[in-house]
Amino acid sequence: MDLNADLAEGFGIWRLGDDDALLDVITSANVACGFHGGDSSTMRRVCATAAARGVAVGAQVGYRDLAGFGRRRIDYTFDDLRDDVIYQIGALDGFCRVAGKSVRYVKPHGALYNVASVDEVQAAAVVAAVRDYDRALPLLCSPGSTLAELAVGAGLNVVAEGFADRAYEPDGSLVPRSKPGAVIADPDAVVERALRLAREGTVVAIDGSVIPLRVASICLHGDTPGAAELARRIRDALTGAGTPLKPFAA
Repeated sequence: MDLNADLAEGFGIWRLGDDDALLDVITSANVACGFHGGDSSTMRRVCATAAARGVAVGAQVGYRDLAGFGRRRIDYTFDDLRDDVIYQIGALDGFCRVAGKSVRYVKPHGALYNVASVDEVQAAAVVAAVRDYDRALPLLCSPGSTLAELAVGAGLNVVAEGFADRAYEPDGSLVPRSKPGAVIADPDAVVERALRLAREGTVVAIDGSVIPLRVASICLHGDTPGAAELARRIRDALTGAGTPLKPFAA
């Protein structure tokens, strides 16, 4: 199983989350590329640290929305969104190469992740960007989503992920952050959900129903309070249950 987290989301003098501590625990780092968070210095620092610690780096691409942290929908044209995604992948890939590595996968962030899960135009734009930049790059996204289906149809490698710290609707979609209970705050519950995803391939939805969710990577948000310690607990629980952790895109 792979354990991923969102990193490099601060910029300037503002830092969000403990990137260094998380890089001691996770196996894949979703690195912000400057649009929803991050800046050039932060990207370079995180890429260098990830390379030194053997953590795979993925481009976490989002809307051009620093003020809203990429969590507000933007109705892009197909061409504009495709090119903004290519721009972000290329920017991060430059810092990976300086560190002696390369971008290993792509994952949408925030509102783009949610919109591309159901919207064919935005999903197609993300797929086109990955295909045009490097069709060998895996796309990390929700299984069964519109994005996953279009990516498979385009011949891309899709890696299914589940969220340990987010609530799910009965249809397998994420509960919007605007609703109560969207983010799981209880550390014990987060660990239990991670174990269930890894061992059973299921998750308990917000209405109590159990839904199938076969995943190859589990996400923990880097801006969750105590994320580094929570990531350690998840890692220890998974390895203790006989599930070794390694990057899906080494």
